[in-house]
Amino acid sequence: MSAILNTYNRKKISFKRGKGSFLYANNGKKYLDFVQGIAVNCLGHSNNQLVSAIKKQSKKLWHVSNVFTIPEQEKLAKMLKQKTFADYVFFQNSGAEATEAAIKFARRYFYSKGQPKKNRVLCIKNSFHGRTLATIFAGNNSKAIEGFSPKVDGFDHFYFGDHKGLEKAITKRTAAIMVETIMGEGGIKVIPDYCLKGLRKLCNKKKILLILDEVQSGIGRSGKFMAYEYAKIKPDIVPIAKGIGGGFPIGAVLVNKKVASGMKPGTHGSTFGGNPLAMTVGIAVMNELFKKGFLGNVRKKGTYFLKELNNLKSKYPDIIKEVRGQGLLIGLRLHGDQTSFINELLKNKLLTVKASENVVRLLPPLNVTKQEIDLALKILNKVCEHLK
Repeated sequence: MSAILNTYNRKKISFKRGKGSFLYANNGKKYLDFVQGIAVNCLGHSNNQLVSAIKKQSKKLWHVSNVFTIPEQEKLAKMLKQKTFADYVFFQNSGAEATEAAIKFARRYFYSKGQPKKNRVLCIKNSFHGRTLATIFAGNNSKAIEGFSPKVDGFDHFYFGDHKGLEKAITKRTAAIMVETIMGEGGIKVIPDYCLKGLRKLCNKKKILLILDEVQSGIGRSGKFMAYEYAKIKPDIVPIAKGIGGGFPIGAVLVNKKVASGMKPGTHGSTFGGNPLAMTVGIAVMNELFKKGFLGNVRKKGTYFLKELNNLKSKYPDIIKEVRGQGLLIGLRLHGDQTSFINELLKNKLLTVKASENVVRLLPPLNVTKQEIDLALKILNKVCEHLK
């Protein structure tokens, strides 16, 4: 009997090693991994550059307190500043920590401006921003919040695509609108560029902050470094995680000067956030992502994959209801049971993961090859043919 708390429906399979797009199981089988830790391993398993960076730094220094200056942290922050809207960065260890901090920073900004009652955050109902007490009530998914009363107040909600409901939900106490640029757990729902532009204009008009959660959609996953770049807008706060560490735990919050003005020494902190080992890995990830042509290739491969998946949908319209996504953040919305479909893919050595709205997520590493995408398409075709 396992001593691990039963909070996951784990599959009866374990892995001894991984390389690139593949995992090698203890049962001797080789699997094409299009989960990649749920969009975490952006450069695949055991990437040579990341392994080298970890080895080198681990022999020098792992962790020091944030009461001291950390040069590796300064370097990664500067790189993120140069590639985004941000003026300042705060480092943590996970996406949930980052979104929680984003909420704190928004509230603290208005507090510092003498508006302490302007502290409510408006979110999409059934979104996902993490599993802390605050963030589950931010998402307001009935399954996520069940059994965790009393309710954490301070959040209001509107439905995805309900523009009138959104405007109506804004009150004098609204501090920020927080949405995922591409809803991951919610079913790979891409917020259109015109909507993001509208959100920015609305926030400007109402003098509130725009928080874009790029924990899953950021770090090249959409084909741009940040998914909001397609809309050519600048948010006020962006929490990131997952891909920035390439498999090593890193979270961060990107903020502009306005938001940063509300934060002073002692207003927030993290014991492990920004440690030299994690920062060294983050720097290595950034160096890889910004090599000439890398992000362009992500867009190119994403376009190809989406095109071929839509061809598969046309071939099997009774199985695949809709193809969703952008870049290499892709979802297949099914007519039938997603669990059965995922299990059939597993039998054929393709690893995938579910999302809401009966969606199966396909999350290959960003450096996936065309041949590996074609292998996934071959397996998907085989499973669709079997299930039709």
